[in-house]
Amino acid sequence: MNIRQHRNQALVIAFLLSLGASQMTISSAGAQSSSAAAAGASDAQWRQQLDAWRAQREHELSAPDGWLTLIGLEWLKPGVNSFGTAADCTIKIRARAPEHFGLLTVSGNTVQLLAPSGGFPADFQVDGKPGREGSLSADNAKPSTLTWHGLSMVVLPRGSRYALRIKDVDSPTRAQFQGLHWYTPDPRFRVTAKWIPYSTPRVEKIPTIINTTLDMPSPGLAEFTLNGNTLRLEPVFEGGERDKLFFILRDSTSRTTTYEAARFLRTGLPSNGVDHPGTLTLDFNELYNPPCAYTPYATCPLPPEQNRLAVAIEAGEQRYPH
Repeated sequence: MNIRQHRNQALVIAFLLSLGASQMTISSAGAQSSSAAAAGASDAQWRQQLDAWRAQREHELSAPDGWLTLIGLEWLKPGVNSFGTAADCTIKIRARAPEHFGLLTVSGNTVQLLAPSGGFPADFQVDGKPGREGSLSADNAKPSTLTWHGLSMVVLPRGSRYALRIKDVDSPTRAQFQGLHWYTPDPRFRVTAKWIPYSTPRVEKIPTIINTTLDMPSPGLAEFTLNGNTLRLEPVFEGGERDKLFFILRDSTSRTTTYEAARFLRTGLPSNGVDHPGTLTLDFNELYNPPCAYTPYATCPLPPEQNRLAVAIEAGEQRYPH
């Protein structure tokens, strides 16, 4: 083989190698493009789901039985408590309603409903049936419900006392509702936390805004990194729920842009259940205000000491303008 043939052969080999490299570059660019497209689609889906969740949140808040309808939380004293709009009632209903609904008697752990002089008002109902005298269920999970047109009333235990919670579908707060205020969605505040289970579940003393405490079980800790800080939050179970974790927390934005007392976050369970180490997604874009952010008649839990963070979580719901 002469020099020219050698040169031609070298040129062919170089061309083939260049062609292969180009194909590899195109393939790599295609893979990167597909990966970017998949990430973009995932972000778009997350944003769509977050927008839907926020819209549902506003819908539930302003619903006919939502927190914006709350117009009273009146404490019952031991003995007889009359309730209605009349001046001589122990508990005054601040809405369009009959002068006398009835009498609520408290004796130990028993709350009874008695008719006023002249009987219960027309259209007054107990649990969807015509008003009747008798004992009432004063249970947080399923209390007896007293209704008259757009008014609804339930007796609830609060510490060692009972209170009458009153809602009105025509409340001024509901009528004036113009929507909630949110931080712009930010994927940086959607983090994967390490789940650290307690060897045995604990019962935490959770303070409330009315200076009582709630005994709430906690199964472990969620540890995560945010803006270079390693943080821990302790969730609790609320009521009889065991399929969700309930986080009550406060961060430094509470001094400026978010509700001062607390914000809430609910999540699913960790990847391996609450009893085993695993991971847990915390999307702080879903942080939301407690009921006491909208009405002075709610009794909200406050963050335990370990859930009062010194960092700013600029995500989720902002302060509600009254």
